[in-house]
Amino acid sequence: MTVHFIGAGPGAADLITVRGLRLIQSCPVCLYAGSLVPAEIVKAAPAGARIVDTAPLTLDEIIAEIEAAHVQGFDVARVHSGDPSLYGAIAEQMRRLDRLVIAYDVTPGVPAFAAAAAVLNTEFTLPEIAQTVILTRTAMQASPMPPGEALEELGRSRATLAIHLSIRNLAYIERALTPHYGADCPVIVVYRVTWPDQLILRGTLATIAKKVRAAKLTRTALILVGPVLGAEDFRDSALYDAGHEHVLRNRKTIET
Repeated sequence: MTVHFIGAGPGAADLITVRGLRLIQSCPVCLYAGSLVPAEIVKAAPAGARIVDTAPLTLDEIIAEIEAAHVQGFDVARVHSGDPSLYGAIAEQMRRLDRLVIAYDVTPGVPAFAAAAAVLNTEFTLPEIAQTVILTRTAMQASPMPPGEALEELGRSRATLAIHLSIRNLAYIERALTPHYGADCPVIVVYRVTWPDQLILRGTLATIAKKVRAAKLTRTALILVGPVLGAEDFRDSALYDAGHEHVLRNRKTIET
C-alpha cells in the first residue's frame, strides 16, 4: 500500500501530469483539497472509490483516513493543488507516515507561478534584468517568517518575486518593497490562475492595492513583482546567439 502525494496543478483540469492522473484513476481512496482541486480531476477516481474532501479535516483526521486505507491495503491518492513542494503542508503528513511505517511517494504538479507566467506570455528571467525568481509569502495568520526572509530583506535582490498567500497584505508589501523596487515597479496579481474565473490585474507597487480592493479579491491570488514584468528593452539571450559556443554548437559548427 502506498500513499501518492499528487500535485493537481493550478486549476485547469488538463494541467495535471499524466502520471498524476493515472494514479488517481487507479487508487481506491482519494483524499483531496476540495477548495483548490478541480472536481473534474477527482471524478477520475475509479467507480466505488472513497473520495474525501480534506478541507474541513485536521491533520489527525487525514492521517486516520490513511491509516484506515492502510489496514485494507488500499493505495491512496492524496491530491494537493499546484505543486505539493510549495506550501503544500505535505512534510508534516510524511513525518506522520514515517512514524507509522506507511510508504509514500510524490508526483509533482504545475506550480501557480509557472502557470501565471504561461497565461501572461512572459518570462520571469530576462538577461541583465533579473536572473533570480524568489517564491515567498508574508506573515499573516500563518506561521511567522524565518529570520532573514522578510520582504524588506528579500527585496534587496530586486529579483522577480512571486508572493503567495498575501493578497490581504498589500499595504505591507508596498511599504517593504518600494525602497528597493520603486513605487512605479510593475506588479501583476493573478487570481485563480487557469480557472474559468481567472482574473489578471496589472499595476504598480503604488497602485495595485486600490485595484485589488475594487475587484474585492481576498484569497487565491498570486502577487508578482519585478522589473521583468512587461519589459521589452532587454538583450537577447546568449543561448541562441550566433557567436556563442557551447557543447552542442562549437566554433566549427558556427563557422560552417
